[in-house]
Amino acid sequence: MNAMFPGSFDPPTLGHLDIIQRSAKLYDKLYVVVASNMQKKTMFSAKERADMLKELLESYDNIEVVIYSGLVVNFAKENGVEVMIRGVRALVDFGYEFELAMTNKKLYPELEVLFMPTSPNYFLLRSSQIKELAFYGANIETMVPPLVAKAIGKRLNE
Repeated sequence: MNAMFPGSFDPPTLGHLDIIQRSAKLYDKLYVVVASNMQKKTMFSAKERADMLKELLESYDNIEVVIYSGLVVNFAKENGVEVMIRGVRALVDFGYEFELAMTNKKLYPELEVLFMPTSPNYFLLRSSQIKELAFYGANIETMVPPLVAKAIGKRLNE
């Protein structure tokens, strides 16, 4: 059975990696779908985000990192994906994700959406907060892999 975990991953966090690694144990193939949305202002390009994820996940044979610029339900249809994984941290995440899941279910009824709660260690991690903390010089090494921390530092110094 194939699954996907879509997101912007700007930047990839330890929380993202936790959900990805846990999901990879459950499915034959897991697509990590990096959103390429021209309307969203990101720190890293879709290619840069995908490249970081590919390097971080290279030891997994059943994970494929891809960039996609359309609706995730279309990616699912085009690639035979049966399950979409969505990570949730808190009730506020669940409300938003539930509404999105209902929309996706309407667009593609065959796609099942599963909510995976975050591990307690990553409960407070949000990509936007990590970028802000890094901007102000805070240590983000407990929130992102070293590869990502280095890339953020480099980007902020440009």
